[in-house]
Amino acid sequence: MGASKKGFTALENISFDIAKGSCFGIIGQNGSGKSTLLQLISGISRPDFGDIRVVGKVSALLELGSGFNKNFTGRENVSLYSSIIGTENVSNKKIINGIIEFAEIDDFIDQPLSTYSSGMVARLAFATRIFLDFDILILDEILSVGDAYFQRKCFRYLENLKGKGKTIIFVSHSTNQLLEICDTALVLEGGR
Repeated sequence: MGASKKGFTALENISFDIAKGSCFGIIGQNGSGKSTLLQLISGISRPDFGDIRVVGKVSALLELGSGFNKNFTGRENVSLYSSIIGTENVSNKKIINGIIEFAEIDDFIDQPLSTYSSGMVARLAFATRIFLDFDILILDEILSVGDAYFQRKCFRYLENLKGKGKTIIFVSHSTNQLLEICDTALVLEGGR
């Protein structure tokens, strides 16, 4: 597969398979093509040549706060995001309460997102994605924001998801994070 933008080839000769129920890591310098690759996998972009086969429903967290409205409260954002992606039984209080409980942002859940720290937005965004229905979860650098306690909690939950047969694509600049959670990894350098 490959992708180019205005004469620049972002990815070239990339080929890999990801086993169902595994955690696949992607690492590389800034500008190596990681974000482009994730956009292709998630269906946001299409390759200029080659093909991508994705089997299952994808939930992607590619940018901190994507899909959220900063003027809405955390609770309103959870409900809005859930309805946009078509989750059945959006009013299901059990799912919404699970998201809120996992995010651990307590009294801030009813405050506008514009009052949240980047760590709080990351907590809410991560919790929202993991509690919604998906087969493949794509996480782009989301766990680089926030505290070590929440990162540990997320890693434990990701292990649980793998045990349930969910596939995780995890992008990080941290080799230690990749070694801890990933079964296999891809190193990108200059789009290759």
